[in-house]
Amino acid sequence: MSESMGSAMEPPEVPDNAELASSLGDFHSEFAEVNGTRLHYVVGGSGEPVVLLHGWPETWWAYRKLMPRLAEQYRVIAVDHRGIGIPDELKPTDGFTKKNMARDVYELICSLGYSSASFVGHDMGAMVGYSFAANHPEATRRLALLDVVHPDESYYSRPMLRRPNTGFNMWWMAFNQVRGLPEQVFADRGWYLIDWLYTHSLMDQESITAFDRAVYARAYDTAAGIRATNGYYQAYHQDIEDLKGYDKVTVPILALAAPTQYDQVQDQLSRSATDVRMVLVEKSMHWLAEDASDLVARELLDFLAR
Repeated sequence: MSESMGSAMEPPEVPDNAELASSLGDFHSEFAEVNGTRLHYVVGGSGEPVVLLHGWPETWWAYRKLMPRLAEQYRVIAVDHRGIGIPDELKPTDGFTKKNMARDVYELICSLGYSSASFVGHDMGAMVGYSFAANHPEATRRLALLDVVHPDESYYSRPMLRRPNTGFNMWWMAFNQVRGLPEQVFADRGWYLIDWLYTHSLMDQESITAFDRAVYARAYDTAAGIRATNGYYQAYHQDIEDLKGYDKVTVPILALAAPTQYDQVQDQLSRSATDVRMVLVEKSMHWLAEDASDLVARELLDFLAR
């Protein structure tokens, strides 16, 4: 982990989502009205559908290194979670439980003419992906989880003050629970939050470049955007209660995890799923699809083809 406080540079200019999508090849940016909100997504390729769900504080762009490779065999649908990729005046004020966000995705794939799909989720997207499989098993072919499963009771035991050299203090999980303050602190300054996070959690700083960080900062830079995405964290209490009512997930699961998360992911899935393959991703601290993209792509293609 870097000892740097973060980059002092200003964020570079970045194009809109339509141009970003086309930069990956035959991909295009789309919108859908589903479950009472507007969702942005990027789609390309052909074949059976594979839905990609990103983490916080990222967007669909987190899968930029995987999308062209997956699109050679599959119809790739990279979805922005509710509140991301749409104008501020359209950002929702509620509906951020992972169960409801999974409903967003369910209605999206139905609107695209699919009765089922495979899912890949990282971080917050893994929570939504797991919830999708738990609530819509008939619509879930396969599920890949990257470094996270779903909020459970163990979240209440995470320390806010760690002893030195005993792990990363995930301070934002508590900070994002606070209502009103985060948008006052970070509005128009999202770059500094995002740049700090990556500076301190990447083994290779170039795996998520200043350009990539600027793409994410744009999505998390307004008061409305911060308020909406903080809703993902503020819904954890209900997410934990919802989990208690779920049956074990029985669809095939591929779980890839960094060393710091591997034991936790394995333990949780041993209690909440029946068909799991675990893979350790040693050369990553969390951002698996970006700093270990070759390994992740190989594992995903093998898993999806089974």
